This record gives sequence, structure tokens and C-alpha cells, in this order.
Amino acid sequence: MNRQIVLDTETTGLSWEKGNRVVEIGCIELVARRPSGRSFQRYLNPDREMEPGASEVTGLTREFLADKPRFADVVADLLAFIDGAELVIHNAAFDVGFLDYELGLLEAGHARLRERCAVLDTLDLARERFPGQRNSLTALCKRLGVDDSQRTVHGALLDAELLADVYLQMTAGQGDLGFAEAAPATGSQRFATTTHHARRIQRASSDDLSAHAQRLARIAKAAGGTCLWPQELES
Repeated sequence: MNRQIVLDTETTGLSWEKGNRVVEIGCIELVARRPSGRSFQRYLNPDREMEPGASEVTGLTREFLADKPRFADVVADLLAFIDGAELVIHNAAFDVGFLDYELGLLEAGHARLRERCAVLDTLDLARERFPGQRNSLTALCKRLGVDDSQRTVHGALLDAELLADVYLQMTAGQGDLGFAEAAPATGSQRFATTTHHARRIQRASSDDLSAHAQRLARIAKAAGGTCLWPQELES
């Protein structure tokens, strides 16, 4: 089973090295490049204040998060959801760094995320496909026609849903060719899927070949008898 988890986090600030913590985790499951309908989302009590910029971007406050579970309370459910899957993350170093930091704060020894799962960074994919362009999630939604009008603030689950759309658009035609069994069509059906059609080969008719030859003759005459285009068209 080709299983992927599109993952995003929201945090109290930009640097776990400065003691910032995860305040929301959002995950969407894809099976054979199709949404399975399964998701994972938790708000977390970070036991510290939100930095002003982070609170503005996410809309989250210390007061809202005060009664939410702590990372230690949800880690077992999170790891059960993601273990063995390929993680699809935008700017993966950020989210992986924060989650590894959270795992490292726990008393029980936990393997780092990359020891549990393969990680695919969609920012690297975007930079390869769109070199020299802005490749934030917002920019990619606009470029690929993904509707992000509901994204008034950053939320981990919504961003994971948008990233799933963006990822499937960027990699359309590179994965499943329609031979795998479709995942159950439960849950949200908003994600992009790829439909593959048989390629039709159109052969040139004798009339087409004759018209082509006449056109080349006119080009050669206008060019003083020289035409670089091949004189014969393969049927």
C-alpha cells in the first residue's frame, strides 16, 4: 500500500532552538495518491506564551490553548497515525525540527522522525519545477489554481489539505497510473486527482502529405531554392 501523510504544524515561534513549541499538528492521509478520508488534528498546550508574530499568523492565543492536551498526551496517537508512511511536508526542515525537539523533550526515548518515516519536501519539488519563483504554499496555490480562499489564518489541518492539493498537482502523472485499487471514497473529496487517458496517434493522410510538400516547395522558392525543413513527412 502506497501510504503518504501530508503534515503541517503551527508553532509559538520560528525557532525551536529558542524553546518555541508546537501548538497544532494537522495530517491528511493519502493512499495510492488518493485521499483516504482519514486525518489527524490536535491543538496543543505549549506551556509558554505565543510570540506576537506567531499569534497573528495563526490566530491562536495562550488562553485558547490553555486547556488543550500537551504533546506528551497525543504523541502515541500521532506516531500510530504516521508510522511507516512517507511524510509530505512543505519546508520539511522546519516541521521535522520542531517535532524532533518535542520528541526529545519526552522522558521515553523516541526515534527521530526521519528514522520512522521517509520525508518528501514539497519545497524542494517546487524549486525544481519553478526555479527562481516564489514557492510558498500561498504562491503555489495561486500558480496551480488551488482555492485557498478559506485560509484567512494559518491552520495546520487546512494547510495540510491545501498542500495535498498542491502536491498532487505538482506530481500529476508521476505516480499512480490508475492500476492500483482506489482508496475508499470517504471523507473530503476536495483533493486533486489525476485522470489518465489513452494517447491517440493522428497519422497524416495522403492529402496532408501533398499539401505539406507543396508548402515546402513554396518556402524553398521564396528562399532562393533552399529549405531547411525536411522534404518528406513521415506518415
